[in-house]
Amino acid sequence: MSPYLYNKQTWKLVLLLIALMIGLASLLYTNYLVKSLSASERTKAQVWAMSTRSIMTMPDVDDQFISFIYEVRDSLTLPAIITDEKNNIIFWRDLDSTKTNIKAEATNSPMLKYDPIYFQEELKIMQRLHKPITLQLDSKEKWIVYYHESDALRQLRVFPYIQLSLIALFLIIAYTIFNSIRKSEQNLVWVGMAKEAAHQLGTPISSLMGWIELIKLKYEAENDNTINEMERDVKRLEVVADRFSKIGSLPSLSNHNIYAIIKDYINYFKVRTSDKITFVLEGDQHVEAMINTQLFDWIIENLLKNAVNAIDTEGTITVTIIENIAKEEIFIDISDTGKGIPRYNFDKVFQPGFTTRKRGWGLGLSLTKRMVSYHKGIIYVKESEIGTGTTFRLVLKSNLKYEPTQV
Repeated sequence: MSPYLYNKQTWKLVLLLIALMIGLASLLYTNYLVKSLSASERTKAQVWAMSTRSIMTMPDVDDQFISFIYEVRDSLTLPAIITDEKNNIIFWRDLDSTKTNIKAEATNSPMLKYDPIYFQEELKIMQRLHKPITLQLDSKEKWIVYYHESDALRQLRVFPYIQLSLIALFLIIAYTIFNSIRKSEQNLVWVGMAKEAAHQLGTPISSLMGWIELIKLKYEAENDNTINEMERDVKRLEVVADRFSKIGSLPSLSNHNIYAIIKDYINYFKVRTSDKITFVLEGDQHVEAMINTQLFDWIIENLLKNAVNAIDTEGTITVTIIENIAKEEIFIDISDTGKGIPRYNFDKVFQPGFTTRKRGWGLGLSLTKRMVSYHKGIIYVKESEIGTGTTFRLVLKSNLKYEPTQV
């Protein structure tokens, strides 16, 4: 893995850990507040029940004291129910008035009663939420006090999750925006550097072409194989410089024979690699597609170099061209007998910075994927087996006219 990709992943991990720490701190503090408020509400329920008991069991005290107890009780707003030991309801407060004040229909009596089903449901909820409070009466009977959570406590329980969701949403939006800006700035820098490199290469390449022509004339070496190969290499440099000069502009697409272009590059490339590596080109020789020859040549160059690097000493690289007439597609399979790629790295190999080579930059396949997208095509690892080899599949549209995208 390249240092660039390693540092990028390290920063992502650090930011994730910081976000988790903030989230955990928020949850712990909210949990502390919930416990404090819950204890306060339990005390409130106890005071309400005790004041109710005082009113019921101390009828002979002076009116001023009774009024004070009434004020204390009525100031405590909390849905609650008091039952006896047999779960018969004795008192309640702050429940749904439409369920607690119902006229007795059977006798048309003006007396009020409560809905037993509603109360049983409320009791179940209260029993589930809190441990009941038990009050001992002077008659040795016991009151059981059940109570609800307040709206504030319920909202406080939910608040950290809403808060964390909003923070996460904000971070995602901010990361997307800043990442887009950063990539845009990086693209501008790379475009400028690429065009400047092409410009700087132009002069020495032209000079080299001139020197080669002078050597041919001086030594009458028009048919010398070594000088002809030197000339091919210089022309290759000219093609590379032309590629870089086109970065940041719209590529010109035209109809070309795919087999012929690949064959031409293989003929150039195989004499510059080991004699122990065999190149095989097979498949449909007549398929055509709308391509930019310089960029498409670059795609094939990167894939073949990648295949050569995958082979340790001796092996075979096979390029197969298949036309899918039904879908108007062209499949170009580049297979090697190299070391193979683990399945969990099938997608990673196209990420910028990912490489398994000690001196690799991890840019070849990511650049290849981008150039393939300029042609509205796709590339992926079709199959791979450790110790056996790998097949990359390039898919292009055949004879399809479309608007090119920016390089």
